[in-house]
Amino acid sequence: MELTWLEPVAASWLQRERQARLPHAVLLSGARGTGKRALAAWLARRRLGVGTPGPLPEHPFERPAHADLHWVQKPEDKTGILIDQIRDLVEELSLTSYHGGAKVAVIEPADAMNTNAANSLLKTLEEPPGDALIILIADRPGRLPATIFSRCQRLHFAVPSRETALAWLERLEAGVDWPAALDLAGSAPLAAVAALETLEASRRMAGELEALGMNRVSPVEIAERWGKLEPVFVLGWLARQVEQILKGRSDARARGPAANLPESVLQRMDTRDLFCYLDTLNWLKGEPAGTYNLQLTLESLLIDWAAGLTGYRNTFTRGSLVPLPGQGRY
Repeated sequence: MELTWLEPVAASWLQRERQARLPHAVLLSGARGTGKRALAAWLARRRLGVGTPGPLPEHPFERPAHADLHWVQKPEDKTGILIDQIRDLVEELSLTSYHGGAKVAVIEPADAMNTNAANSLLKTLEEPPGDALIILIADRPGRLPATIFSRCQRLHFAVPSRETALAWLERLEAGVDWPAALDLAGSAPLAAVAALETLEASRRMAGELEALGMNRVSPVEIAERWGKLEPVFVLGWLARQVEQILKGRSDARARGPAANLPESVLQRMDTRDLFCYLDTLNWLKGEPAGTYNLQLTLESLLIDWAAGLTGYRNTFTRGSLVPLPGQGRY
């Protein structure tokens, strides 16, 4: 099914194709769940001549099977993309094409490259060998060095309007509670598809968070239940609640689960404390699983929430996270 909200991006690329003005390196940035990986696969198909790609990227997407396509990802047991991976990629790009044509390299997420890996890519981005196209995918482009930005043409993926997203999701599958899934996913359509699986858990957590803010339940009790879930899901969900509160303070029309918290709870939370709390959650999401005790960290986070985050910006330090036995503090 075509990703209709990507029409402006795809149309611009097709025009560049007709004018023979394609870049050698492109950075796809924007919220996760807006179709960056689908577009990368679509670009690769067009550049390598694989199949007959349509005018728009589609969902679900498949990586093209081609000897001249190199798709680099973060190893499951590592915290980022390593310099050896980039060195291998640079070497592959320097070799003659298997099919005598173009080569395509996709790095995702590019913001997972460590400093050495990013530096080893700079010269190749500046002077790609032969007819190569290098595609960088970044969910959090702010983590990329400025030197990477300067060597890429940037294509930014905006979250489509709520009406556009809901219309697309309803065509994908009718009769589903897409509004709730879209709220849970931060308005990104493809993320809403994945969010369906966690919708029930999210509703339960929203009720528990509200009860916690009104001191009706123990932070330790909630942390014990949440600690049994996937850390990325729990931390991401909690971060979205904070984001919705902050949006609600800047725009009365903002909507989402956390915006429905009682005003008596919201009034106790200082905006600066909320931003610091959100920064903590986003930092934790980037940490590899198993490097700290999730349940004890959740207890700390939820105790602060129950206290209304009073003075949070002055009391939290990353060194206060509880490591696993045998590991040092941060």
